[in-house]
Amino acid sequence: MKVIEHIKNSKSTAFSFEVLPPLKGNSIASVYATIDKLREFDPKYINITTHRSEYVYKDTDDGLFKRVITRNRPGTVAIAAAIQSRYGITAVPHIICSGFSKYEIEYSLIDLNFLGIYDLLILRGDKAKHEQYFTPLPDGYSHAIELQQQVNLFNQGYFLDGSKTTITTPFSYGVAGYPEKHDEAPNMEQDMMRLKAKVDAGAEYVVTQMFFDNAKYFAFVDKCREAGITVPIIPGIKPINLVNQLTVLPKVFHVDLPEALAVELGKCKDNKQAVEVGVEWGTMQARELKAQGVPSIHFYSMMATDSVYRIAKAVY
Repeated sequence: MKVIEHIKNSKSTAFSFEVLPPLKGNSIASVYATIDKLREFDPKYINITTHRSEYVYKDTDDGLFKRVITRNRPGTVAIAAAIQSRYGITAVPHIICSGFSKYEIEYSLIDLNFLGIYDLLILRGDKAKHEQYFTPLPDGYSHAIELQQQVNLFNQGYFLDGSKTTITTPFSYGVAGYPEKHDEAPNMEQDMMRLKAKVDAGAEYVVTQMFFDNAKYFAFVDKCREAGITVPIIPGIKPINLVNQLTVLPKVFHVDLPEALAVELGKCKDNKQAVEVGVEWGTMQARELKAQGVPSIHFYSMMATDSVYRIAKAVY
């Protein structure tokens, strides 16, 4: 069953979460451990993040440096297949523009189609660490909607080389939305216009960037409806679990922390105390969202599986 079908058929607020591929050379056991812990809450789908290749400099025998490309967390397609096979839970790999060419993307789509994985989350992705502004690969895309167009053509059976086939089960996909505006958008109106274009291009649902003030999510949904965006809008929640996230999250993800949360986190003397603040705040957020009948709550569980478990235990 596809994500959009899970959402529409769920009698109450669905539960889902995201897993991080293990570092290159490490076991998939950590992924399984996360799923095993959260499985009791009947996750309708599990997202698998994708990480771009990065340039690194390595020493050479002549004492100089050589710039090479490396990916520290490969294996998204394989992990999605392993999850769907082992647990029978819908797997949703992230397909991103950042660091990938359109040809590499096509190879991933072909592999996913072979494996019977038909759900995607389509994203532009982050800029490279060495970049001031996002720069696509020469054969890549600058915007998620361009990647959507490739997926749409693939669904119709068209490949990049011009050949054509019959696709029995087309991909279904969602896209990202930003309750506090994408940091590169000049204003919320422009950001909303771009989101509307992505939905018009075929996105069946929207998953939001993390937020810590539910009022911003509800205002975002209202703006979406006013703009003619009618697809489900799934709130994304991240439990705070580190003291330094008081400053890191606003800087990296361009989100605001409400004053009450900032004050409590500022009182924490260690990460153990920060975890408690994060669980209490996340539980409050999730309870209100569920009470308001949101279609699903998506948890960003990276480094916070135990916190997600405690929140889900209190809410679901």
